[in-house]
Amino acid sequence: MPRAYAEAMQPLVDPAPALEPTELVRTARHAVLTGIGEEGQRRLSAAHVAVVGAGGVGSPVLLALAAAGVGAITVIDDDVVELTNLQRQLAHRVDDIGTPKTDSAARAITALAPQTTVTRIAERLDAGNADRLFTGADLVVDTSDSFATRRDVAAATESLGLPLVWGAVQEWHAQATVFWSRPTEGDPVVLTDLFPLGTEGEPPSCAQVGVLGALCVQVGGMLAGEAIKLITGAGEPLLGRLAMIDALTGRQHEIAIRSAATASASAVSA
Repeated sequence: MPRAYAEAMQPLVDPAPALEPTELVRTARHAVLTGIGEEGQRRLSAAHVAVVGAGGVGSPVLLALAAAGVGAITVIDDDVVELTNLQRQLAHRVDDIGTPKTDSAARAITALAPQTTVTRIAERLDAGNADRLFTGADLVVDTSDSFATRRDVAAATESLGLPLVWGAVQEWHAQATVFWSRPTEGDPVVLTDLFPLGTEGEPPSCAQVGVLGALCVQVGGMLAGEAIKLITGAGEPLLGRLAMIDALTGRQHEIAIRSAATASASAVSA
């Protein structure tokens, strides 16, 4: 039996007060979902999610979170919209070319969900500013395409104890998971449990190998779903599990990610 029906998680966010009548109507299809309901919708309204990247994966994440009723979203991206982005970055339009992605993403979010507060951060995230950029967030979604940035995001979320919803897309393939250094349930799992230091390399760029736009939308939807589950306590997150998608064959499977720290402790006690 799925965990959503058998055992509830501890929700990440306390519920907000009663929603406005128009917001109740707009999000009515959540109110009948097992695991969310009216209280879960108020949890979404009280939530603050920081999203690193407003590109191919970040765009659908941002739109899905806003549509779901997340009350506050911080958009972190230092890039501007280019014509080649529009094959996959659905938050942006032709008229946005040359403008900061944070600005066009904020406009798209507000047009979809006016009640969502958007904070725009048009600066490059690094080890020196990550903690500051995540101030006030309940969780972080990382959609960046540089492993150096992913390392910095992971280090900051580990230090702050924030859940990290993580995804990567390249060509026809994708990965998605949840890292959390201080989970309310289960063992901690962090980025270095999947990619030990010095083993990851730097992936080729989209310009070099290409990327399937539809797969970006699929993965962005998955990551938004993971964030929604963590906020509301619905279902079972991908903590300790890596979902792997092969869009060419239409297959999806997962592998377990074990905490290196837990494994070491077990070996010592044995």
